[in-house]
Amino acid sequence: MSPRLDEIWVYLSTTPLLGLTLTLLAYQAAFWVYKRCGFHPLANPVLISVALLASILLVTGTPYQTYFDGAQFVHFLLGPATVALAIPLYAQLPRLKAMALPLGIALVIGSLTAALSAYGLGALLGASRESLMSLAPKSVTTPIAMGIAERLGGLPSLTAVLVISTGILGAVGARYIYRLLRIEDHAVRGFAIGIASHGIGTARAFQVSEQTGAFAALAMGLNGLATALSLPWILPWIEGLLGR
Repeated sequence: MSPRLDEIWVYLSTTPLLGLTLTLLAYQAAFWVYKRCGFHPLANPVLISVALLASILLVTGTPYQTYFDGAQFVHFLLGPATVALAIPLYAQLPRLKAMALPLGIALVIGSLTAALSAYGLGALLGASRESLMSLAPKSVTTPIAMGIAERLGGLPSLTAVLVISTGILGAVGARYIYRLLRIEDHAVRGFAIGIASHGIGTARAFQVSEQTGAFAALAMGLNGLATALSLPWILPWIEGLLGR
């Protein structure tokens, strides 16, 4: 490290700017790689930037809390950014009204499938109750998922990791699943990835088209609401049936 860079690092490491600077630089570098790869889904910028940040924190021995003291500014912006998703959705209002019934059915089935398939697979593999309750809300956006996991007796920190992993996996793999199933409609593509992969999938959907992103944002919000309302009732009932 040159003397100049060393001075910058020493300064940043003593202020909350460290987390913010690292986050912005990591995402910028990841997006550069993503662009150079022709926006290929396997070069997902969220995946690359998470790997970069984790490597930097490990190599420099920086505690996560020190990093998050600065990164929380980016975290705060998630709220306004989520509300702003209503703007492209409003532009799709005529089609949204026409598809209200099939979208409602898809929401119920998709929401239950995402939660119960994770719970069932975990139960088959012998996961503890705490892990199962952390797994079930994995397809919901992080703040809601952590709240659900806490209420159900799961581990919110484990849920956060599972939510991010699910989002990255969906953003990377959705393109191939759509191709395999021959799904071409942008609204359908967007709604499906929004239910399965929340915000990270929605970010990927906006890179495809505004219509895909708008329907993904709608699905992400509705799935968060549906999961928060249904899981606290359904999972205890299933546990009673299974005698757990």
